[in-house]
Amino acid sequence: MASEPLANKIRPESFDDMVGQSHLFGANGTIRKMCERHYLPNMIFFGPPGTGKTTAANIIAAQSGMTLHKLNATTASIDDIRAVIRDTGSLMGQNGVLLYLDEIQYFNKKQQQTLLEFIEDGRITLIASTTENPYLYVYNAIISRSAVFEFKSVTEEEIVPALNRALAILNSETGLEKTITDEALHYIAASAAGDVRRSVNLLENTYYAGGDELTKETASGFLPKVVGNFDRAGTVHYDMLSALQKSVRGSDPDAAIFYLAKILEGGDLLGACRRLQAMASEDIGQAYPIAPAIVYACVQSAKELGLPEASLPLSHAVIMLATAPKSNSAHIAYERAAADIRAGKGQNVPDYMRPTHRYQDYKYPHDYPDHWVEQRYLPTDLGEASYYEFGENKTEQAAKAYWEKIKKKK
Repeated sequence: MASEPLANKIRPESFDDMVGQSHLFGANGTIRKMCERHYLPNMIFFGPPGTGKTTAANIIAAQSGMTLHKLNATTASIDDIRAVIRDTGSLMGQNGVLLYLDEIQYFNKKQQQTLLEFIEDGRITLIASTTENPYLYVYNAIISRSAVFEFKSVTEEEIVPALNRALAILNSETGLEKTITDEALHYIAASAAGDVRRSVNLLENTYYAGGDELTKETASGFLPKVVGNFDRAGTVHYDMLSALQKSVRGSDPDAAIFYLAKILEGGDLLGACRRLQAMASEDIGQAYPIAPAIVYACVQSAKELGLPEASLPLSHAVIMLATAPKSNSAHIAYERAAADIRAGKGQNVPDYMRPTHRYQDYKYPHDYPDHWVEQRYLPTDLGEASYYEFGENKTEQAAKAYWEKIKKKK
């Protein structure tokens, strides 16, 4: 029989013993305060693996006195959820039922809607965890009924106490008295890329491969060329993608190429391709309108080449974007329009804009000088709303000058 993983043996049983996430579980942590006040809403935990999401759920369940059920969305079905619900009417569920659903992003919309029925009527309290951005992968109705909390990568300094506990457990189990150099301890903590579980596994491997004193040299033998929180099935490395975009937006080609290399060396070609296409329109946009087309060509080339050669066209794209003039005017215009739509505005579209009214009284611009004629296009209940403002770059200012000349003609 396989022995229990060391990471499980050192799993904390109280908030005081947790490493990292002080903003959530420290003395003034948000979740800790809620639990102390016996307030337990539905919650969504998101962040990289090995940062304490499962541990937190266990502690919360123990403190609440509720019956804890654990499901993993990669294997669970609707029938599994219904089996949990049956506990709510039994003696086991008299203090309430807490469902911890790991990797909720793997539940499809129908499965998440089924889950919604049970959290909405209070039969279960949900704690869902995901390594993905929940706002992209979790059903909006569940998010609106939950408190969302971000778990951050655990720092090297925060991981060290967990490694010392792990070493003490190993010595206790083996009857040995192995020690570890400070250099090796901090090397293992730093090499885990913020993942406590990974650091403990690395320590355990080093323990059984090393001598009486664990050294950095022994530990380094277990590390791959590149270590990072990369998950090709998802987007665990949002931090790196975000850093790439912020570097491009900030017109820093050196930082941008570094983060591209970090992402590609981690094996995520598709994540880089998607983000580059998004930023071409979001951050460069109208300042250099051909940028999206250039990036698209580079992305298609990268996909055909595959790694490692894909780095060639993507490097081309990143340097071009980082050094191109910038404008987010199109993105801001959309957000302003979307805000009015979400507020229920813009219902009264002019009749001459609608096919159902046969475009009666519609003025066809191409029939007029300079292909423009003054008429209202926005819904009448929006008043004189304005969404787009020309950017200060050369391209948009040229367009602004052109249309000011045309539209001021009477």
